[in-house]
Amino acid sequence: MTYNSKHITLKHLLIADEKYIGLKYYPHPAVDNIVKTLPGVAWSETFSMHYIPNTKKNIGMIFKLFKGIAWVNTGNFFNNKPRKRGNETLSVDTFRKRTLKEGYRACPEEFLRKLEIKRYAPNTAKTYINFFEHFINYYSDKPLESIDENDIRNYIQFLVQQGRSHSYLNQAVNSIKFYYEVVKGMPNRFYSIERPRPEQKLPKVISKEEVAEMITKTGNLKHRCIISLLYSAGLRRGELLNLKISDIDGKRMLILIREAKGNRDRVTLLSPVILEELRTYFKEYRPKEYLFEGPGRKKYSAESVGKIVGDSAKRANIQKRVTPHMLRHSFATHLLEDGADLRYIQGLLGHRSSKTTEIYTQVSLNHVKSIKSPLDSLNLT
Repeated sequence: MTYNSKHITLKHLLIADEKYIGLKYYPHPAVDNIVKTLPGVAWSETFSMHYIPNTKKNIGMIFKLFKGIAWVNTGNFFNNKPRKRGNETLSVDTFRKRTLKEGYRACPEEFLRKLEIKRYAPNTAKTYINFFEHFINYYSDKPLESIDENDIRNYIQFLVQQGRSHSYLNQAVNSIKFYYEVVKGMPNRFYSIERPRPEQKLPKVISKEEVAEMITKTGNLKHRCIISLLYSAGLRRGELLNLKISDIDGKRMLILIREAKGNRDRVTLLSPVILEELRTYFKEYRPKEYLFEGPGRKKYSAESVGKIVGDSAKRANIQKRVTPHMLRHSFATHLLEDGADLRYIQGLLGHRSSKTTEIYTQVSLNHVKSIKSPLDSLNLT
């Protein structure tokens, strides 16, 4: 038996309206013996695990007793949702002040307040509110506290039957879990809700020649800089829009990406070619704060960036629909084809896991070109 087999996972349980700590683990003599000594320990047939009363004392005791014996996994027990850092406070007043249709069930005030207190990123907050409101209006006549796992499964099944995407289904589950587990402070009662199988979609890319054609066919200097930056630095659209003038480091030839996905900072490449273009752009447009600004010196809009990329692709006579994110995918794929180390690419893209970056190996031409089709070996003459 290896050490890795000796781990215990803590779960939130709600049994007869009382909060308990669930203890999930693979049978092991050392772990079994410790579990038996826990005060008030009992077995749940419903959840197929031991449990003890949820108190600070018992949580501390678990860490103390299992120290050096087994690893205690708290990934499903403590809420570590990434939140917006710094002094920016999320305002959801727009949702409070809107005019609602008669009979529409709005998101509870405590839901909105918790998003503000925990300082969730604005996009995440909007997503949670919209998805949760869709859910509670599906059960418009049912008190929220009486909704159970079976109700949620029925709702997810309804979404599946509507043909909703994998991402949509996951966001729906996340919003529901946020209300019951974070807002209401209830146990992790829905951890057993089945999530949809992840979709195995390959990233869509365009060739270097097509990227070059897009850039050269774009006459507007500002638009050309936007396309070039998305591709040359592997930026997400939101990262491009959040760029400030001070984030461009011409001496170190780096671009600082602040609070990207997962609220993580990173640096990425600054191409000498785009740096010269940016210097010309700066002299002409004179942005004040953000690198790319719209009317009134406000941050450039996401819709405008999408239209710029789409229009450039049409001028380049690219038949497929090209999006800003395809330029990011193309950046990673072309780096890989040019021999860049996968770990280096991972850092530039800001991926937390190398598995996310590894998907680009499946669309890289290098390993495909090195293999001959069996048709080539047939004597067809």
